[in-house]
Amino acid sequence: MKKAVVFLADGFEEVEAFAPVDILRRGGVDVTIAGVTGMQIVSSHNVKVMADKDVKEIKADDYDAFICPGGMPGAVNLKDSIVTDIIKEAYGKDKIVSAICAAPMVLDKAGVLADKDFTMYPGMQSYAPSGSYKSNEFVVQDGRVITGAGPAAAFEYAFKLLAELQGEEISSQIAEGMLFK
Repeated sequence: MKKAVVFLADGFEEVEAFAPVDILRRGGVDVTIAGVTGMQIVSSHNVKVMADKDVKEIKADDYDAFICPGGMPGAVNLKDSIVTDIIKEAYGKDKIVSAICAAPMVLDKAGVLADKDFTMYPGMQSYAPSGSYKSNEFVVQDGRVITGAGPAAAFEYAFKLLAELQGEEISSQIAEGMLFK
């Protein structure tokens, strides 16, 4: 079974976190929520969530995909934590690394955006200067790096992750079942 981890830090954007959790689980992916700022994480809109594991328990070898939701200050909290080290190691092991909204700053700090096409929330691209920002793209995949522009891109971003992990057929079936297509 494919496995993914979603990193949550205080100030995360709910839609960007839970769309991937929900869609990947529907598609048969074992998803772990890793708490970065504690086991109880508070979203940018004051939703309290309990993590499955502490970020210190997360190992690059144990997962196929690593997901960083945006939101502020959630993305900064991820960037300023051990998440960047985990992302760097995972990318070096040819794993999927992904981020949405402001969180590509995490990928940039981990060194994985160099020479990569990416998208992120408009106006935030100065936080990820290493890659090639695609301003008119909702979701961008460049090799094993997947990025999304913001909350409205959360479903498309999640289906792209599912397709990469479980194949286009399963992703399309889940999208159709959810009336996405």
